[in-house]
Amino acid sequence: MEPPDARATARPASRLLWLALLLAAHPGAQAKVHVSVPPLVEVMRGDLVTLDCAPLENPDHFVLEWFLMDRSGTRHRLASAEQQGSELQGMVHDTRGRSPQYKLDPQGRLVLPKAQVGDERDYVCVVRAGAAGTTEATAKLRVFATPETTEVIPNRGTLSVMEESAQEIATCSSRNGNPVPQITWYRNGQLLDMPMEVNPEGYMTTRTVREASGLQSLTSTLYLRLRKADREASFHCAAHYSLPAGRQGRLDSSAFHLTLHYPTEHVQFWVGSPSTTEGWVREGDSVQLLCQGDGSPSPEYTFFRLQDKQEEVLTITLEGNLTLVGVNRSQSGTYGCRVEDYDAAEDVQLAQTLELHVAYLDPLELSAGEELSVLLNSSHVAVNCSTRGLPAPTLRWTKDSVPLGDGPTLSLSSVTFDSTGTYVCEASMPMVPFLSRTRSFKLLVQGSPELRAEEMEPRAEGSWTEGDEARLTCSARGYPEPELTWSQLGGSPAEPAPGRQGWVSSSLTLKVTSALGREGVSCEASNPHGRVSHVFHFGAVAPQTAQAGVAVMAVAVSVGLLLLVVAAFYCMRRKGRPGCCRRREKGSPPPGEPELSHSGSQRPEQKGLLMGSSSGGARGGSGGFGDEC
Repeated sequence: MEPPDARATARPASRLLWLALLLAAHPGAQAKVHVSVPPLVEVMRGDLVTLDCAPLENPDHFVLEWFLMDRSGTRHRLASAEQQGSELQGMVHDTRGRSPQYKLDPQGRLVLPKAQVGDERDYVCVVRAGAAGTTEATAKLRVFATPETTEVIPNRGTLSVMEESAQEIATCSSRNGNPVPQITWYRNGQLLDMPMEVNPEGYMTTRTVREASGLQSLTSTLYLRLRKADREASFHCAAHYSLPAGRQGRLDSSAFHLTLHYPTEHVQFWVGSPSTTEGWVREGDSVQLLCQGDGSPSPEYTFFRLQDKQEEVLTITLEGNLTLVGVNRSQSGTYGCRVEDYDAAEDVQLAQTLELHVAYLDPLELSAGEELSVLLNSSHVAVNCSTRGLPAPTLRWTKDSVPLGDGPTLSLSSVTFDSTGTYVCEASMPMVPFLSRTRSFKLLVQGSPELRAEEMEPRAEGSWTEGDEARLTCSARGYPEPELTWSQLGGSPAEPAPGRQGWVSSSLTLKVTSALGREGVSCEASNPHGRVSHVFHFGAVAPQTAQAGVAVMAVAVSVGLLLLVVAAFYCMRRKGRPGCCRRREKGSPPPGEPELSHSGSQRPEQKGLLMGSSSGGARGGSGGFGDEC
């Protein structure tokens, strides 16, 4: 059956046939036309492909045809174009069922939209130029496709290292690539160079499948003889694929590990936390005994205790640990662990033992009670501290956190009030941290009180002024606790002295008076063992400065008033005389008044009260008064 466009192309085809016959009739005719076609075109799947074909000589008239050559070598005409004037008139003759269809552009180039794997063929371009001859050229088209993500399916079973032949490890797949990819295998990042032939140490097999799309998939299976060292090995595969221009791509799978079965070769048995480097554990702690064999899968563990060389089975477990809750001293002894692995070699020691040491420390005992009372100045006081423990404890005495010495006995000589306090006996074990005990007692020293006195504002005797305020303080110590009293009212109740252990103090604030200066102020401390007192002396107490000034002022006022009275009396006696107390002219004594001499014959009251001086009353040579009042 003819194709639909057969009639339309019949006429141009007959013309071309006629032209070919003419050329054949002339034996001297030679082909002179040449065509330019790229010999190899490489594209990625889905790209637009354009195959170029152009005569180099630019003949006046030519016919261009595109053929597809199948795998058998048969040509199938796809499209043709004929030069009509300055343009090419082309058409597609056979689409070969391709979608999208082939196209021919105005320059006569064959266009393949969205390259497919099925487009990988040889495309022949034939140019017929009449007398110039006929020529052709072939373009090989290669279409590349990147495969999908590389997938690996490992063997999830348990593989035995005791097998003497290679076992299936995993299968690796790389799908829908073009050309077909290559698969390689890796262990711990190192390439495994495996043969394709069956080998007891290892090999691999491959299988290629062409999909309906024309793409290709590759599957590779790895076989290996495993060793115990492979228990922690990391395996993966990689697909290597080609790209245009000679480039290469690689897609690695995820890594995987194998589950191996291998016999036990070594067994470890130890005491877990809490324990010391010497293997001691504290009584009352919960202790873990840990056992571990290096076989796989994990075998059963049997825990036992040796008593009189007989095994007392404690537990059988798969976890490899035994917890002893709240151990006591009776649980010290030999413990063992045995790995139940029947695949192990005969020379492997599957059982291990250890010694468990339980440290204990009993409560301390003191030869004294909680309180010990002794007399002041006692010559020798001894207190013993004892306990039992394992390992042997170290005993140490302290007072108020101050170390006194090591050993079970505390000895005190020449006891004073400073010996009063709390004494602590501490038992500890250097090899067993945090295992310690303490016991304490309080030492009380009985004796007559000791008194200390101080003035808050001390002054030397005789430097006190009446009305000054003084704050007096007395401190005392002793046992029983002394009572503090004052000779004056107002003393504060006795209270513990700040920063002075065993001391009590009382204060008295008062105004200093001359009576206190004579008698002083005393404080007294007393208890059943005696009493002691102290007297604060002030010495001579001076009067206040303000009162002395008032006395002087009063004396001055009194003297002034007395002088005024005498003056007034004198004037009254002279009142009958003319000019008494009046001003006279110089040198004219009053009538009838005898003239005063300078020989001191004046009356005493004139001389002492009215004359300015022994000669100050004489004026000139006459000796008259200037102002008698």
